[in-house]
Amino acid sequence: MHETLRLAEHVAKLRFDDVPASLTEELKVLTLDYLGVALRGSLTDSARIVAGFQTDYGAARPEATIIGTGAQVSAQAAAFANAVAAHSIELDDVDDLALFHFSPPVLSAALAAAEAAGASGKGYLLAAAAGSEVMARVSNAANPAMRDRGFHSTATCGVFGAAAAAATVEGLSPAEVACSFGIAGAHAAGLMEMYGPSMQKRINPGPAAQNGVVAARLARRGYTGADTIFEGERGVLRAFTGGGDPQALVDGLGSEVPVRIEYKAYACARPIHNAVDCALLLRKQLAGRLSEIREMTIFRHPAWASYHQISSPRSHHEAQVSLNHAVAVALVEGAAFLDQFQEEFIAHPEVRRLAGMLQFEADPGLPRGVSCNLRATLASGESFEAQVDYPKGSLENPMTPEDHWRKFQSLAGARFAAPRLEAIRATVEHLEDLGSIRELTSLFAD
Repeated sequence: MHETLRLAEHVAKLRFDDVPASLTEELKVLTLDYLGVALRGSLTDSARIVAGFQTDYGAARPEATIIGTGAQVSAQAAAFANAVAAHSIELDDVDDLALFHFSPPVLSAALAAAEAAGASGKGYLLAAAAGSEVMARVSNAANPAMRDRGFHSTATCGVFGAAAAAATVEGLSPAEVACSFGIAGAHAAGLMEMYGPSMQKRINPGPAAQNGVVAARLARRGYTGADTIFEGERGVLRAFTGGGDPQALVDGLGSEVPVRIEYKAYACARPIHNAVDCALLLRKQLAGRLSEIREMTIFRHPAWASYHQISSPRSHHEAQVSLNHAVAVALVEGAAFLDQFQEEFIAHPEVRRLAGMLQFEADPGLPRGVSCNLRATLASGESFEAQVDYPKGSLENPMTPEDHWRKFQSLAGARFAAPRLEAIRATVEHLEDLGSIRELTSLFAD
């Protein structure tokens, strides 16, 4: 049996009791993180434009909720809008290799499909588990070649995770799940040509979430798709990577779940977080001597050395993918959350000075792809440095439950008052007990 069919059979036969309890609990943490980010993200221009578009054109059959506005639209329209909101402030989760984000495509599809179907909390969690596993497996089979060729894995892998999540809610057979993968493959897209002053990066997971829902719904109606979409001669792996590793799609299937979720403490691209932590450590060492810095060099692993080199960002979108700005503002402010990437700090003279002097060098001796070593030299010739291999929020350096709650409050508090936030948290903590996921989605309306 080909890999596509084996993976489809696994998804179709997966039951709630098959999901490890540790993953179920992690998916609750992920859901609260996702909701906080999406609620705050729903206030951004990128999310507002998409939500308005979907409210106007995606409401033919109101069945799912746009997070933040409470508008009722089709499941695929809600998945699109919520995925964009969840990716609009650079605070969404990430896998342990910093290659993609689980929640914008997968949870957006799972939540919308579950709400439309009137599924239980367990049904939503099962869909989220299936979608996350499929997304991780596709990435393992395709990366880093997929990323290195210029494809954005959150979208190109995420559409298959979204399809698996929606197919789980729909209760599709193995053959139908395989068809949904084939249909999703026809819509797999997303490019890394997204780093700049525009909203470009924010849009990528929207079509992935939407098309995953569409793929499952078409398969349920009898639309057939290629059941060799991953390993075929012209399938995803050869087209997107030149070869890939089809075996990674099914390694340990049924016994191992390769879902490794990390979280963001800083409002910028995940591979930059190591550098932010380095800057925060140096700030303590320098003890108020920032004005004496005359040279700064960031050493990065060759896998990431050419990314995020933006010395003079032109907008907050660009600042959030600028390692230069993130390091500089962390040194100056001792923080790198949403406010530190706005116009006030983009124009800050000392931030601009430090960002402009930062030099990049590749260091193959660093242990991880996202490892960073930051070195600062003062006018006196004194040199200070810090190295971080595992940033705050990583599996090895995790955020605490209190950290997660503070993050949620900080983000979702821009939308709702404390009682609503407490209600959302309490509902998420008992997701498996919900008779209907609508008990959660009803809390999103203004």
